[in-house]
Amino acid sequence: MEYLSKVAAFSAAVLMLAGCATNAPEKIYTWGNYQDSIYHYYTHETSPQEQIAELQKLIEESRATNKPVPPGVHAQLGMLYSNTGNADQAKAEFNAEKIQYPESTSYIDFLTMKKGIE
Repeated sequence: MEYLSKVAAFSAAVLMLAGCATNAPEKIYTWGNYQDSIYHYYTHETSPQEQIAELQKLIEESRATNKPVPPGVHAQLGMLYSNTGNADQAKAEFNAEKIQYPESTSYIDFLTMKKGIE
């Protein structure tokens, strides 16, 4: 009898814990196709314009789901704009990265200095 009550208590505890474990935590960011798109860009499978379009799409998806734009996205977009000769948009994206992620300020300042964007 005592054995059955211990087994029942153990079974109830396992079921309660299993019920708690099924709830996956909500993701902070909407990453979309970010990793694949970055890979394709750096392996020259996509053009800078295609990468720009992909990152803009990711930013729109983040805003549509009321989630922050993932870290580094604005910086990558700024680099792409800089590489394609659009210094004004590059500066805007670099500033957006610094505003959203102040801890990236020194890195972004380094990039803008290296790219000659002031």
